[in-house]
Amino acid sequence: MTLQMTIAAPFRNMGRNRLKKSEIVFYLAIDRHWMNREQAEKVISMADAEGLIRKGGDYFSIPEEFSKIDIPLGYKPSSEIFEKKDPVESLAAAIAEKNGIEINAVISEMNALREDEFDGKLLPEAAIVILAREYGVGFEEYLDELKKSIGKID
Repeated sequence: MTLQMTIAAPFRNMGRNRLKKSEIVFYLAIDRHWMNREQAEKVISMADAEGLIRKGGDYFSIPEEFSKIDIPLGYKPSSEIFEKKDPVESLAAAIAEKNGIEINAVISEMNALREDEFDGKLLPEAAIVILAREYGVGFEEYLDELKKSIGKID
């Protein structure tokens, strides 16, 4: 939600549906002093990659539902927006939350599944999907990210 709020803020504050990249960078880096110019450009790239912003010619726009995001008074994004979330951890957290257990217990169970039943030959991404099915937690929204993380294996 932080990235959504950060990218929606310039549009909301300026009261416009379309902004140039330079206007977004100006708002994030110079007007609000939330980050430097390079970080502001990275926020735009991240938002574009996640489908939070659309590019049309020289202008960017946000989906209609993001224009209704409530941005608290005094909001300032934290450095967390630059950290890429691990999809295995995200799905483990969803399993833990839905079943009222600690995330460490889910991770331990995932590791035990990998070692005990698959002799260490099962990737964490596959093991967490197996656990999600066992616990009745939907994992479809995580599949694309899980597949991408498998691609990073050397």
